[in-house]
Amino acid sequence: MGRRHRPFYRINAIDSRAPRDGEILEKLGHYDPLVKDTEKQLVLNVERVKYWLDKGAIPSDTVSEMLLKLGVKHKYAEQKASRRDKARAIAKAKGKEFFTKGGKIAAEKTIENAAKAAEAKAKAEAAAKEAAAKAAEEKAKADAEAKEAAAKAAEEKAKADAEAKEAAAKAAEEKAKAEAEAKEAAAKAAEEKAKAEAEAKEQEAKAAEETKAEEKAAVVEEKPEPVEEKLEFVEEKTEFVEEKSDSEAEAKVEEASEQPEDTPQTKEEDTSSEDEEKKE
Repeated sequence: MGRRHRPFYRINAIDSRAPRDGEILEKLGHYDPLVKDTEKQLVLNVERVKYWLDKGAIPSDTVSEMLLKLGVKHKYAEQKASRRDKARAIAKAKGKEFFTKGGKIAAEKTIENAAKAAEAKAKAEAAAKEAAAKAAEEKAKADAEAKEAAAKAAEEKAKADAEAKEAAAKAAEEKAKAEAEAKEAAAKAAEEKAKAEAEAKEQEAKAAEETKAEEKAAVVEEKPEPVEEKLEFVEEKTEFVEEKSDSEAEAKVEEASEQPEDTPQTKEEDTSSEDEEKKE
């Protein structure tokens, strides 16, 4: 009886010759497993049950267990217990395990639970292995990325160092070039300065020579006048004397040019000496 998700069982006395479709001889009680109060789950007319047991009724295994829980003992339960003990002894002698129906169900359930636990354990171990493999793969990937980043950083650092060295070398080269150019410019400036000073000195010397030459020319231009007067004074002399006087005059003029600062007194002395020579 009952319906889906609402089990309900009735305990009846029926004819054993037609247990399924036979006529119900008497309703002895019912069993409702969904009742919260365990004492009210099983309702049974114990006196009528004993009556039918005395008449030779054989209870089913489930009803027999219910009767034993209620304290109703019967020969069929004792026979079943003795048969069970005998079967257990035989199984034990053969090295096998004996199960009752409930024990068999419990054993099957235990085996099923053990299989499920083993499957869950295997699944967990597989998941753990997979997670460990994935973690190892991720760690290897992270290590590879870290190594690559470190290598890239080292490469960039080396490149930066090389560029810095190259820049320093270029700066040093430019500095040396600038210093060399500065030295060359200073040397050129000193050379030009020395050349300018030499040219200035040369110009000063040339100017001094020109001034001296001009002074000498002026002295030479001043001296020939008394010579001409002397020559006029001695026109009557012989040709030989004239030639001599001319040569002497030229010599005197040269001496006069060499001594431009002679006093007028010396000039008069020279002229007097020339007159005397001419007279002779």
